[in-house]
Amino acid sequence: MNEDQGIGAALVVDSLVGVVIYAWLLYAYAVAVLQIAAFVAVAAVLVILSWIGCTMATTLSPAPLEPEPMPTGRDASATSEEKTSKKITG
Repeated sequence: MNEDQGIGAALVVDSLVGVVIYAWLLYAYAVAVLQIAAFVAVAAVLVILSWIGCTMATTLSPAPLEPEPMPTGRDASATSEEKTSKKITG
């Protein structure tokens, strides 16, 4: 078993132990556990939103893109197929 498989097995076992502990706590202290779980869930979402907002507020705007110059002369009216065929045939 390589290191990644060991870490994966540990995650599976730890997650199942966490589910059992959570279920027992929910049975023993239902109101408190639900309040804590709801608080942690809401706090996690708000922290992520705060992080996104901070990143948006402190990131500089990118430089505007320069438009490509329009072709002039005889090639201006040629379609892309005509340009391709000219390149192929020489």
